[in-house]
Amino acid sequence: MVVSQLEGRDITDPKVLQAMRTVSRHRFVDRSLWSQAYDDRPLPIGQGQTISQPYMVALMTQCLELSGDERVLEIGTGSGYQAAVLAEIVRDVFTIERIAKLSQRAAILLEELGYQNIRFEVGDGTLGWNKFSPYDRILVTAGAPDIPTSLLEQLNDPGKMAIPMGGAYYQDFMVIEKEGKKVKKRHVCGCTFVPLVGEQGWEE
Repeated sequence: MVVSQLEGRDITDPKVLQAMRTVSRHRFVDRSLWSQAYDDRPLPIGQGQTISQPYMVALMTQCLELSGDERVLEIGTGSGYQAAVLAEIVRDVFTIERIAKLSQRAAILLEELGYQNIRFEVGDGTLGWNKFSPYDRILVTAGAPDIPTSLLEQLNDPGKMAIPMGGAYYQDFMVIEKEGKKVKKRHVCGCTFVPLVGEQGWEE
């Protein structure tokens, strides 16, 4: 997976590549899908949600330009796979999920796998997690119609956010850079994520 799907494309950050080698993707999907766990595509995880394709997980992580000392907020825990990849690199991961069943399942698995630098919350991800803000980086794993203002407010200055933006089922993956009063947007690629549902996102 790492050689053909990541190194064979444009994933060059050694920290990201090592994290992707370390985290076993099959542990985050149902046993019936283990034979497909390292394919270059998203897979269903129940509750109408998916685990992102490995390349997109690596690309979003790489675009955050992580040094290793950051506090990162993840919007959309899902299976917990992206949180595990982040936790291999950064100091602290805070992850919020609106579907309690997914959050609980991910928390149990990640604890089982030995992660001690991830905190979990069930709630509306479009509103962020103000209690522990500001965050050096924010990663959104669902497609938003626009940048939720709450997330921008909770982003450190300077800070970076990786977020898919656009329609409910097709988006542009964007990197948002906040510095002082300036907010810069950079388009990376097209992508397809499940909708970001919440007060500052899409209606359920």
